[in-house]
Amino acid sequence: MPDHFHWLMQLQGDNLGYVIGSIKSRCTLAVNKKTGRQGPLWQTGYHDRAIRDGEDLQPFARYIVANPLRAGLVEKIGDYPLWDACWL
Repeated sequence: MPDHFHWLMQLQGDNLGYVIGSIKSRCTLAVNKKTGRQGPLWQTGYHDRAIRDGEDLQPFARYIVANPLRAGLVEKIGDYPLWDACWL
């Protein structure tokens, strides 16, 4: 988990490639500014999983929320600040 992230998002007009590129760019600028480093932060490309209309979001949301627990970043799910997301 410290080397990637998962998001559940609904696109509102921009395409996914544009959104991911914007996220990577803003994160890179912030990390480089805070750490004093320069250069790229992310590898090229990304992996996505489209959720179709009518598909249940809850299993995907639960997977995302439990990821820090599986990665050992928290000892129990309640330690993760977003564990109680409204759609869980």
